[in-house]
Order: sequence, then C-alpha cells, then structure tokens
Amino acid sequence: MMYVEDLNRKFAFSEGESSLFFTMGKGEIPVVEIKNAQSSAVISLQGAQILSWKPIDGDEVIWLSDDAVYAPGKPVRGGIPVCWPWFGTHEKDPFYPAHGFARNVMWEVLDARSVSDNETEVRFQLRTDELEERYNTIWSQPTVVEYRVSISQRLSMELSTFNKSDQSISISQALHTYFNVNDIDKTAVYGLEGKRYLDKTEAYKLKVQEGPVTIESEVDRIYLDTDDDISIDDRARKIIIKQKGSRSSIVWNPWKDLAKKMEDLEDEGYRKMICVETANVADDVVHIKPNERYFLQVSYNLQKKL
Repeated sequence: MMYVEDLNRKFAFSEGESSLFFTMGKGEIPVVEIKNAQSSAVISLQGAQILSWKPIDGDEVIWLSDDAVYAPGKPVRGGIPVCWPWFGTHEKDPFYPAHGFARNVMWEVLDARSVSDNETEVRFQLRTDELEERYNTIWSQPTVVEYRVSISQRLSMELSTFNKSDQSISISQALHTYFNVNDIDKTAVYGLEGKRYLDKTEAYKLKVQEGPVTIESEVDRIYLDTDDDISIDDRARKIIIKQKGSRSSIVWNPWKDLAKKMEDLEDEGYRKMICVETANVADDVVHIKPNERYFLQVSYNLQKKL
C-alpha cells in the first residue's frame, strides 16, 4: 500500500476546475478528495467506499452516520459500501464478515484522471490473491475485482469481477448506498410498484409491493426482477437510479427501535437516510465461468423540485 505522499506524486492533479488529491482521513485511513465543475466527492481507500457525493449547487446525496466508526478493518456506517463476494450473513459460516470482506480491506488505486472540467474518474482494484491469509482462507479462488467511479453531474459506478480460476465461481454482491433524505416521513421510493419482494422482518415472507415504498416502521426487503429505473422522492428532490447487471434491489431503513441498538447509528439518524441498493442476491446470484468477467453498473441522477 502506497503512503499518501506516494499516491499524490503518482495521481494527484489540479487542472482548471478539476482537482484530485489524497489525504489521511479519520481513523488514519487514506481517502481521495475530488472536485470538478459539477460536483465533489470523497472516497475511502478502505473498501473503495464512497463517503460523499455533493453537486456543486446542491445538498449532500450520500448519508453518513454521525456515530460512524473509522478504524482499519472496520466497516463504516453510511456511504456506499461494496458488499462482495457475498451479501448479508455468509450462508455456511455466520462468523465470516457480514456482507463479505471487500468493504473491510484496502483497495489499490489503478488510475485517476480528469476526463474534463465536468467529469473525474477513479479506478480501484482488489486482488484476492494479494489479501492476507485469513481472507484467502475464506475466498480461495483467484479473482480480480475492479471498481470504476465517475463523478460528474451524475455519480456512476461499475463493479467488475474477473474469474481467474479454472473453475466457475458464484457471488452475491451489492452497492449498499445510504441516501441522504430531508425527512423519512416525507420520502417515497418509486419504480418498485407491483414487484415481488422478500420481507426480512417477517422471515423472508414473499409479498407484492402495493404503491410506492414508504417508511413507517423497520423496512428490510429484497425486491426481485427489478430492471426498471427506481427513484427516491423526498419532496425536495428526486434521485433517479439506473442499474444494469442487476435484477434485485434492496430497500432498508432500521427505524427507531433498531437504530437505538446500533452503536454506530445515532438514535434519530434513521430519519435522514434510506438505503436503496443495487444488488445480485437471492435468486439473482451471479455465476462466472473461468476467465470471464461480470459487470454490475449503477448511476444516480438528480432532479430538483420547483
């Protein structure tokens, strides 16, 4: 892992309205700070986790808990964690890291460039054959995971998994985005009407969504066959979610009772956030043949309300 000074010598730039540089963030974890004519962003090298994306003329889109813990090997509550190579609890060993290990380890920076004054792109890489022994024991198949993040008037992400082994592999994954909203009571999620979903709060009971998704209690749902655009409307703005390579979406809000039990989530934090996640989970597990690559893509666009 390069020191911050080495990363800056190799990748930092300031060109016109665009700048990119590395600094030591909270918990002594390196982050990359990005700014261009359209927006700004902060990405942690631990987990390649996006911690902030803010349009130049707008409010923060990504939510972070005020009580988040920043420490090596510890997941951060909020942002956009990369859940890989499994989602949730490991099906065979519940003592393995929840949501996989990709969000708990350092990623390598492959490239950082200014596409224009309006767009900046950063690419990260995770090689499983370079992980410490405890993670190689969990995931022994040689795999290369690359993550491309584009910051402009929209936020775009592409997560690719390349199977370097001589056997097929199976993964579940998610971009576990925490969105910042003005008030959860006035927030609705559209685009999932009529979709079947598994309700985790009722032992994964299969249900059908009636109308838009609103939050009035704990919500933890896996929506199935979600190819269409999804939008989050909090009456102040609308966030449009376009995804590719995913047929499952997750909506989560812990509500007040669970929030009080979570040490890294302030008691009233649930009122300002909602997770709408682009995923491959449940029946949407991905099977990748040897020497083949799978892409999971998503972008977020904003529409202001008049």
